[in-house]
Amino acid sequence: MYVRYEPLVFWPTRESLYESMPTAFRDKFGKKVAVIIDCFEVFIERPSNLLASAQVYSNYKRHCTVKWLIGVSPQGAIIFISKGFGGRASDKHITETCGFLDKLLPGDIVLADRGFTVHELVRMQGGEIHMPAFKTRGELPMDPAETEYSRTISNLRIHVERVIGTLKNWFKIWSSTLPAHFFHGEDGEVPRVDQMMLVCSALMLVCSALSNVNPIVMSVF
Repeated sequence: MYVRYEPLVFWPTRESLYESMPTAFRDKFGKKVAVIIDCFEVFIERPSNLLASAQVYSNYKRHCTVKWLIGVSPQGAIIFISKGFGGRASDKHITETCGFLDKLLPGDIVLADRGFTVHELVRMQGGEIHMPAFKTRGELPMDPAETEYSRTISNLRIHVERVIGTLKNWFKIWSSTLPAHFFHGEDGEVPRVDQMMLVCSALMLVCSALSNVNPIVMSVF
């Protein structure tokens, strides 16, 4: 299934994104939004190897986890999935090393949560990253313009959150604790967790395309 379904998760051409850009994105950013990103994190068992255990332990989740960077188009299609990283990896580190930045074209806009502090990396590719504004303790409250901007970004970012929520709801395996050996491939093979993630994502894309005739997804058939 992994071999057969891998081509279904692909980065679309700029033209196909432009042709079907949803109104909500077009009103705010024209036709420049290429992708909305977030990380999807699930629990795994603690590895017996101490080094491996340290790599997958998430201080935030207080558990051993594996996480992926997932990119969703404005049309709601999954167009990028990174390899799985141990829970110790930061969102910035994953974004920097997973190959996502190589997909960006000059002028592309990326929407992300405030944990993705990769402005300079995206700018080096000729793109921009937009995220909700936030204030640290002790700073003055945001002015009305900043508040409205943050609300707009959050409303557009909900697309990727819905996709991740659907993955969890449709495929109950992501709500369980996965065996530790799923995280490591043998003899150069793609790790089991990465194969599972791609297959689940592709199945969701096919179902979405058949029900909604998503132009991004249907272009592969």
